[in-house]
Amino acid sequence: MFEIRVICDPADTDRVSAALAQAFTVGAVRRHPTRDGERLRLYVTADHHTGPWPTPEEAYALAPSIVREIGWTADQAASKPFGTALPRDFWLRKAALLDRIALHDVGDDTAEVATEAAERLMRLDDAAVICDPRHYVRQQYAHWINHQ
Repeated sequence: MFEIRVICDPADTDRVSAALAQAFTVGAVRRHPTRDGERLRLYVTADHHTGPWPTPEEAYALAPSIVREIGWTADQAASKPFGTALPRDFWLRKAALLDRIALHDVGDDTAEVATEAAERLMRLDDAAVICDPRHYVRQQYAHWINHQ
């Protein structure tokens, strides 16, 4: 991950922002005027494209059933003493489980809960939030399950 700064004419900001988004995976573009006020400074957090994001079908093709994953996450959480840190695999599988449930659109807040779990995984991984957190979960889950 890296930070990009571009100084450009205000009329070029949309074109420059679009070009950056094509070349890199980028976060929000922050705009600030230059000292002379005639141009803009654009700041963006960027990373190299990680390739296309897997679709839910691709990411979860080898996943156990939702019912089995609910049981697994419940067992893992219950088997640890209160305050004990759970391993990354737990948080990845829990985020993937919630993403899969949200894909079925079973309630008003399921997508929000799935996104919160995905953001937690990203914080745990110290990953920059420059993509949809649920896409990140799918990518990580697909990688994890294919390397078991």
